[in-house]
Amino acid sequence: MLHYDVDECLYLTENYVMMRIEELNQYCQNSFVEHLGIKFTEYDDDSIVGVIDIAALHMQPAGVVHGGVYLTLAETLAGAGSSLILDQDQIALGSTINSQHIASVKKGKITGIATIIHKGTFKHIWDVKITNDLGKLISISRVTNSIKELK
Repeated sequence: MLHYDVDECLYLTENYVMMRIEELNQYCQNSFVEHLGIKFTEYDDDSIVGVIDIAALHMQPAGVVHGGVYLTLAETLAGAGSSLILDQDQIALGSTINSQHIASVKKGKITGIATIIHKGTFKHIWDVKITNDLGKLISISRVTNSIKELK
């Protein structure tokens, strides 16, 4: 399995865009992704990893991370993962997400690991596991992306 980190690029065929992790993070500047503090840390041929350092903006009034943060991290990772393996004339659009939250987080960092389980012509399906600083499973999501041609 190929592995890519901050110093390496993904380049599978002449149709794919080369992108480093820092370029992916820069691409997300001035967006909801940056606002929530999502940082991509690594990816390979069928997975992508991202983290969030928990801050006050991630909390619900009860003092734990809002469930929407987990959903956003899952959809962001799956969307970026699909985008990294598409041709330049295609786009991935999130169409379905289903999540189960297992435990709560009050501080620290959460890490999401998205793994593609179906890479079809018109649909990608990703499983996303989110853990806390100790590696405890916090949330599981399945994300479906529709693959469309850019017009």
